[in-house]
Amino acid sequence: MSLLSRVPPIGQERQREMLKSATTLSYLETPEGPLRAHFFVPSDFVPGERRAAVVFFHGGLWDTPMATQFVPQCLHFASRGAIAVAVETRVQSLHGAGPMEALEDVSKLFAWLAEHGENFGIDPGRFVVGGAAGGAFLALQQVLPKPAKGEALPELTPRALILFSSLLDTSVASIAKRFPDARSARLHSPLRQVRRGLPPMILFHGKRDRVTPFDDARRFVRALKWRRNRVELVDFENADHSFFNFNLSELHYELTLKAADRFLVELGMLEADELAES
Repeated sequence: MSLLSRVPPIGQERQREMLKSATTLSYLETPEGPLRAHFFVPSDFVPGERRAAVVFFHGGLWDTPMATQFVPQCLHFASRGAIAVAVETRVQSLHGAGPMEALEDVSKLFAWLAEHGENFGIDPGRFVVGGAAGGAFLALQQVLPKPAKGEALPELTPRALILFSSLLDTSVASIAKRFPDARSARLHSPLRQVRRGLPPMILFHGKRDRVTPFDDARRFVRALKWRRNRVELVDFENADHSFFNFNLSELHYELTLKAADRFLVELGMLEADELAES
Protein backbone atom coordinates (compact mmCIF):
# COMPACT_ATOMS: atom_id res chain seq x y z
CA MET A 1 0.00 0.00 0.00
CA SER A 2 1.40 3.42 -0.96
CA LEU A 3 1.71 6.23 1.54
CA LEU A 4 -0.71 8.32 -0.48
CA SER A 5 -3.42 5.67 -0.21
CA ARG A 6 -3.32 5.95 3.58
CA VAL A 7 -4.94 9.37 3.46
CA PRO A 8 -8.57 8.99 4.53
CA PRO A 9 -10.66 9.20 1.33
CA ILE A 10 -12.99 12.16 0.92
CA GLY A 11 -16.24 10.94 -0.63
CA GLN A 12 -18.12 12.81 -3.29
CA GLU A 13 -20.79 13.91 -0.82
CA ARG A 14 -18.20 15.37 1.52
CA GLN A 15 -16.54 17.13 -1.40
CA ARG A 16 -19.83 18.74 -2.37
CA GLU A 17 -20.39 19.81 1.24
CA MET A 18 -16.90 21.32 1.54
CA LEU A 19 -17.32 23.26 -1.70
CA LYS A 20 -20.77 24.68 -0.86
CA SER A 21 -19.33 28.03 0.16
CA ALA A 22 -17.24 28.32 -3.02
CA THR A 23 -18.11 29.99 -6.28
CA THR A 24 -17.19 27.33 -8.83
CA LEU A 25 -16.36 28.24 -12.43
CA SER A 26 -15.07 26.17 -15.35
CA TYR A 27 -11.85 27.49 -16.83
CA LEU A 28 -11.19 24.74 -19.40
CA GLU A 29 -13.22 22.09 -21.20
CA THR A 30 -11.74 18.63 -21.73
CA PRO A 31 -13.23 15.55 -23.45
CA GLU A 32 -13.79 14.09 -19.97
CA GLY A 33 -15.53 17.19 -18.65
CA PRO A 34 -14.71 20.68 -17.39
CA LEU A 35 -11.81 21.67 -15.18
CA ARG A 36 -12.96 23.97 -12.40
CA ALA A 37 -11.59 26.68 -10.18
CA HIS A 38 -13.30 27.00 -6.79
CA PHE A 39 -13.26 30.61 -5.54
CA PHE A 40 -13.54 31.55 -1.86
CA VAL A 41 -14.29 35.26 -1.62
CA PRO A 42 -14.06 37.53 1.46
CA SER A 43 -17.44 38.43 2.95
CA ASP A 44 -16.68 42.15 2.57
CA PHE A 45 -15.50 41.96 -1.03
CA VAL A 46 -16.91 44.70 -3.27
CA PRO A 47 -16.89 44.25 -7.07
CA GLY A 48 -14.18 46.39 -8.63
CA GLU A 49 -11.78 45.94 -5.71
CA ARG A 50 -8.38 44.34 -6.13
CA ARG A 51 -7.35 41.86 -3.47
CA ALA A 52 -4.42 39.55 -2.79
CA ALA A 53 -5.05 36.12 -4.31
CA VAL A 54 -3.85 32.73 -3.10
CA VAL A 55 -4.19 29.90 -5.65
CA PHE A 56 -3.66 26.28 -4.57
CA PHE A 57 -2.86 23.17 -6.64
CA HIS A 58 -3.64 19.88 -4.91
CA GLY A 59 -1.26 16.98 -4.40
CA GLY A 60 -1.64 13.36 -5.43
CA LEU A 61 1.19 13.28 -7.98
CA TRP A 62 -1.28 13.84 -10.85
CA ASP A 63 -3.07 10.54 -10.15
CA THR A 64 -6.46 11.40 -8.65
CA PRO A 65 -8.55 14.56 -8.21
CA MET A 66 -8.25 16.16 -4.79
CA ALA A 67 -10.04 19.47 -5.29
CA THR A 68 -10.95 19.82 -1.62
CA GLN A 69 -7.46 19.34 -0.16
CA PHE A 70 -6.87 23.07 0.34
CA VAL A 71 -10.43 24.14 1.15
CA PRO A 72 -9.56 24.74 4.86
CA GLN A 73 -6.61 26.96 3.84
CA CYS A 74 -8.79 28.74 1.28
CA LEU A 75 -11.43 29.49 3.91
CA HIS A 76 -8.75 30.92 6.18
CA PHE A 77 -7.23 33.22 3.58
CA ALA A 78 -10.67 34.38 2.45
CA SER A 79 -11.37 35.30 6.08
CA ARG A 80 -8.14 37.31 5.99
CA GLY A 81 -9.32 39.37 3.01
CA ALA A 82 -7.77 37.46 0.10
CA ILE A 83 -9.35 35.79 -2.91
CA ALA A 84 -8.53 32.09 -2.42
CA VAL A 85 -8.81 29.51 -5.19
CA ALA A 86 -8.64 25.70 -5.18
CA VAL A 87 -7.86 24.49 -8.70
CA GLU A 88 -8.51 21.26 -10.59
CA THR A 89 -6.08 20.04 -13.26
CA ARG A 90 -6.10 16.92 -15.41
CA VAL A 91 -5.09 13.71 -13.65
CA GLN A 92 -4.28 10.17 -14.69
CA SER A 93 -7.36 8.46 -13.26
CA LEU A 94 -9.85 10.73 -15.05
CA HIS A 95 -8.02 12.07 -18.08
CA GLY A 96 -5.11 9.71 -18.71
CA ALA A 97 -2.90 12.75 -18.10
CA GLY A 98 0.37 13.48 -16.35
CA PRO A 99 2.48 16.46 -15.28
CA MET A 100 2.92 17.94 -18.76
CA GLU A 101 -0.83 18.12 -19.32
CA ALA A 102 -1.29 19.60 -15.86
CA LEU A 103 1.26 22.29 -16.70
CA GLU A 104 -0.73 23.12 -19.84
CA ASP A 105 -3.82 23.45 -17.67
CA VAL A 106 -2.07 25.90 -15.34
CA SER A 107 -1.03 28.05 -18.29
CA LYS A 108 -4.65 28.11 -19.48
CA LEU A 109 -5.82 28.92 -15.96
CA PHE A 110 -3.44 31.86 -15.58
CA ALA A 111 -4.45 33.27 -18.96
CA TRP A 112 -8.12 32.89 -18.00
CA LEU A 113 -7.57 34.58 -14.63
CA ALA A 114 -5.68 37.43 -16.30
CA GLU A 115 -8.40 37.91 -18.91
CA HIS A 116 -11.09 38.16 -16.23
CA GLY A 117 -8.86 39.58 -13.49
CA GLU A 118 -10.99 42.65 -12.94
CA ASN A 119 -14.10 40.53 -12.37
CA PHE A 120 -12.25 38.21 -10.00
CA GLY A 121 -10.70 41.09 -8.08
CA ILE A 122 -7.13 39.80 -8.31
CA ASP A 123 -4.27 42.21 -7.61
CA PRO A 124 -1.40 41.09 -9.92
CA GLY A 125 1.11 42.49 -7.44
CA ARG A 126 -0.20 40.21 -4.67
CA PHE A 127 -0.62 36.98 -6.59
CA VAL A 128 0.43 33.98 -4.48
CA VAL A 129 0.59 30.37 -5.66
CA GLY A 130 0.84 27.26 -3.51
CA GLY A 131 0.50 23.52 -3.66
CA ALA A 132 1.38 20.13 -2.28
CA ALA A 133 3.76 17.56 -3.80
CA GLY A 134 2.88 17.48 -7.53
CA GLY A 135 0.85 20.66 -6.99
CA ALA A 136 3.93 22.32 -5.49
CA PHE A 137 5.81 21.22 -8.62
CA LEU A 138 3.16 22.95 -10.77
CA ALA A 139 3.55 26.12 -8.70
CA LEU A 140 7.35 26.05 -8.98
CA GLN A 141 7.22 25.59 -12.74
CA GLN A 142 5.52 28.97 -13.01
CA VAL A 143 8.66 30.72 -11.76
CA LEU A 144 11.72 28.47 -12.13
CA PRO A 145 12.19 28.34 -15.93
CA LYS A 146 14.20 31.36 -17.06
CA PRO A 147 12.26 33.46 -19.59
CA ALA A 148 13.78 33.55 -23.05
CA LYS A 149 15.54 36.77 -23.97
CA GLY A 150 12.97 39.33 -25.06
CA GLU A 151 10.06 37.14 -23.96
CA ALA A 152 7.26 39.08 -22.31
CA LEU A 153 6.28 37.91 -18.85
CA PRO A 154 2.69 36.70 -18.37
CA GLU A 155 0.30 39.26 -16.93
CA LEU A 156 -0.12 37.08 -13.83
CA THR A 157 3.19 35.93 -12.38
CA PRO A 158 3.47 34.50 -8.85
CA ARG A 159 4.94 36.99 -6.39
CA ALA A 160 5.30 34.41 -3.59
CA LEU A 161 5.00 30.64 -3.16
CA ILE A 162 3.64 28.48 -0.32
CA LEU A 163 4.79 24.87 -0.77
CA PHE A 164 3.91 21.70 1.13
CA SER A 165 5.85 18.42 0.85
CA SER A 166 7.24 19.68 -2.44
CA LEU A 167 8.21 17.36 -5.26
CA LEU A 168 11.69 18.64 -6.14
CA ASP A 169 13.44 15.83 -8.02
CA THR A 170 11.45 14.56 -10.99
CA SER A 171 14.39 12.60 -12.40
CA VAL A 172 13.92 9.65 -10.01
CA ALA A 173 12.50 6.61 -11.78
CA SER A 174 9.17 6.47 -9.95
CA ILE A 175 8.38 10.07 -10.99
CA ALA A 176 10.20 10.21 -14.34
CA LYS A 177 7.91 7.51 -15.74
CA ARG A 178 5.02 9.97 -15.52
CA PHE A 179 6.76 12.29 -17.99
CA PRO A 180 6.92 11.72 -21.77
CA ASP A 181 10.58 10.67 -21.46
CA ALA A 182 13.56 10.77 -19.09
CA ARG A 183 14.98 13.93 -20.67
CA SER A 184 11.76 15.86 -20.06
CA ALA A 185 11.72 14.67 -16.45
CA ARG A 186 15.30 15.89 -15.92
CA LEU A 187 14.68 19.27 -17.56
CA HIS A 188 11.64 19.92 -15.36
CA SER A 189 13.29 18.88 -12.11
CA PRO A 190 13.16 21.87 -9.72
CA LEU A 191 16.52 20.89 -8.22
CA ARG A 192 18.10 21.51 -11.64
CA GLN A 193 16.32 24.82 -12.29
CA VAL A 194 17.40 26.97 -9.35
CA ARG A 195 18.46 30.48 -10.37
CA ARG A 196 18.62 34.02 -9.02
CA GLY A 197 15.75 36.46 -9.00
CA LEU A 198 12.99 34.10 -7.84
CA PRO A 199 10.00 35.20 -5.75
CA PRO A 200 10.01 34.52 -1.99
CA MET A 201 9.07 30.99 -0.97
CA ILE A 202 8.16 29.13 2.20
CA LEU A 203 8.42 25.33 2.25
CA PHE A 204 6.83 23.00 4.80
CA HIS A 205 8.29 19.50 4.90
CA GLY A 206 8.21 16.48 7.17
CA LYS A 207 11.53 14.88 7.99
CA ARG A 208 10.05 11.38 7.58
CA ASP A 209 8.58 12.03 4.15
CA ARG A 210 9.23 8.97 1.97
CA VAL A 211 7.35 10.27 -1.08
CA THR A 212 9.16 13.61 -1.50
CA PRO A 213 12.35 13.20 0.57
CA PHE A 214 13.29 15.89 3.08
CA ASP A 215 16.89 15.85 1.86
CA ASP A 216 15.66 17.18 -1.49
CA ALA A 217 14.01 20.11 0.29
CA ARG A 218 17.19 20.83 2.22
CA ARG A 219 19.29 20.78 -0.97
CA PHE A 220 16.78 22.96 -2.82
CA VAL A 221 16.66 25.59 -0.08
CA ARG A 222 20.45 25.63 0.22
CA ALA A 223 20.76 26.25 -3.53
CA LEU A 224 18.16 29.02 -3.40
CA LYS A 225 19.89 30.78 -0.53
CA TRP A 226 23.28 30.49 -2.21
CA ARG A 227 21.78 32.44 -5.13
CA ARG A 228 20.41 35.04 -2.70
CA ASN A 229 16.75 34.17 -3.04
CA ARG A 230 14.44 34.64 -0.07
CA VAL A 231 13.29 31.25 1.18
CA GLU A 232 12.23 29.59 4.42
CA LEU A 233 12.19 25.89 5.21
CA VAL A 234 9.90 24.91 8.08
CA ASP A 235 10.61 21.29 8.98
CA PHE A 236 8.62 18.92 11.19
CA GLU A 237 10.16 16.06 13.14
CA ASN A 238 8.48 12.65 12.86
CA ALA A 239 6.12 13.99 10.17
CA ASP A 240 5.41 12.15 6.93
CA HIS A 241 4.21 13.26 3.51
CA SER A 242 0.65 14.30 4.34
CA PHE A 243 1.28 15.80 7.79
CA PHE A 244 -0.13 19.28 7.04
CA ASN A 245 -3.61 18.19 5.94
CA PHE A 246 -6.46 19.29 8.21
CA ASN A 247 -8.06 15.83 8.24
CA LEU A 248 -4.81 14.23 9.44
CA SER A 249 -3.43 16.62 12.04
CA GLU A 250 -5.14 19.75 13.30
CA LEU A 251 -1.94 20.74 15.09
CA HIS A 252 0.27 20.56 12.00
CA TYR A 253 -2.46 22.22 9.96
CA GLU A 254 -2.60 25.15 12.41
CA LEU A 255 1.17 25.48 12.65
CA THR A 256 1.70 25.53 8.88
CA LEU A 257 -1.24 27.87 8.32
CA LYS A 258 -0.05 30.38 10.91
CA ALA A 259 3.46 30.34 9.45
CA ALA A 260 2.11 30.83 5.91
CA ASP A 261 -0.08 33.71 7.12
CA ARG A 262 2.86 35.35 8.89
CA PHE A 263 4.99 34.91 5.74
CA LEU A 264 2.43 36.76 3.60
CA VAL A 265 2.05 39.53 6.20
CA GLU A 266 5.83 40.07 6.18
CA LEU A 267 5.73 40.35 2.38
CA GLY A 268 2.92 42.91 2.51
CA MET A 269 0.48 40.54 0.82
CA LEU A 270 -1.88 40.51 3.82
CA GLU A 271 -2.66 42.94 6.60
CA ALA A 272 -1.51 41.92 10.08
CA ASP A 273 -4.16 39.99 11.99
CA GLU A 274 -4.70 42.07 15.12
CA LEU A 275 -6.93 39.43 16.74
CA ALA A 276 -4.27 36.75 16.31
CA GLU A 277 -1.59 39.01 17.75
CA SER A 278 -3.60 40.11 20.80
